[in-house]
Amino acid sequence: MKKYFVKTPYFLKLIFNNWVWSLSKKEKVIYLTFDDGPTPEITEWTLNELKKHNAKATFFCIGKNIVENPNIYKKIVDHGHSLGNHTHNHLNGRKTSLNLYIGNILKAQETLQSKPKLFRPPYGSITLKQSLKIRKLGYKIVMWDVLSADFDPTITNKKCLENVIKNTESGSILIFHDSVKASEKLKYVLPQVLDYYSAKNFTFKKITA
Repeated sequence: MKKYFVKTPYFLKLIFNNWVWSLSKKEKVIYLTFDDGPTPEITEWTLNELKKHNAKATFFCIGKNIVENPNIYKKIVDHGHSLGNHTHNHLNGRKTSLNLYIGNILKAQETLQSKPKLFRPPYGSITLKQSLKIRKLGYKIVMWDVLSADFDPTITNKKCLENVIKNTESGSILIFHDSVKASEKLKYVLPQVLDYYSAKNFTFKKITA
């Protein structure tokens, strides 16, 4: 497993300041985001947990998964969450040519039919040329402030929860995954995160334009 930052360093936010890493700290608001769905094994469970706390979130969906699971995708829409583009085939930007990458994003957008146009690169991997083109197409590139690392099989469920609790603050954008790989950790962490921050009078909002 490659090393990663749980809390995005300030210097990265400064260097790549055309990307959204976090939002205003003035209000007690947290922005939960979920990558890689819709997934039959976990997305509906996620939606139900969010509903218990009247929490809104942002789902960065893979186009292929939308095609395969249209009814679950409709439930995300019906629950009033924001939707984002995560490419059609979960492509790694740094391993994909500019034209192929942009084409894959546009293919995913056909299935999303969503506004605002939010985009998150799979693996957080994207070249500057790709970034420039994507933003010229009207997308807001949304990264994250706190990485839960629910995708990492080498950490425990408790460590995943600790990653969130120790690093989240007002305005933080948190990244989770509604995927089979992350499902065990997500089922452990998400209910506790919702309970913990609700008790501290935080609200959970979706990302908009």
